Amino acid sequence: MPLSEHEQRILEEIEQRLKEEDPHFVHRASLPLSAHLARRIKWATLAFCAGFVMLWLFIVSVWIALTGFVVMLLSGLLVYHYLRRLGREQIQSWKRCGRFTLTGLLARMAERFRGPQGKPPPSS
Repeated sequence: MPLSEHEQRILEEIEQRLKEEDPHFVHRASLPLSAHLARRIKWATLAFCAGFVMLWLFIVSVWIALTGFVVMLLSGLLVYHYLRRLGREQIQSWKRCGRFTLTGLLARMAERFRGPQGKPPPSS
């Protein structure tokens, strides 16, 4: 159901006030989903690396190593989840960025998780 002129005017007024009050929020909210997912994937990858370092500290404490393993497991699952949420078009555009870039690597990983291009993803 379309909005009436009065409702449309109120909505535009709210949008304008939001742009004036918090332009940073408006900028971040206007980014596409893939930009948010790319940022989350990068943070999860960093957490995975930190967990790997913690795992190697088993000499200091077994608890640190166990915590590192849990961090690696959870961040790996997060990366998998975020890569599954990416669309095929986004994966293809990331692949064009280059073979040795982080986004190119993520695109190849996402393709492996999702399957070949011609085949639809398996239903969950």
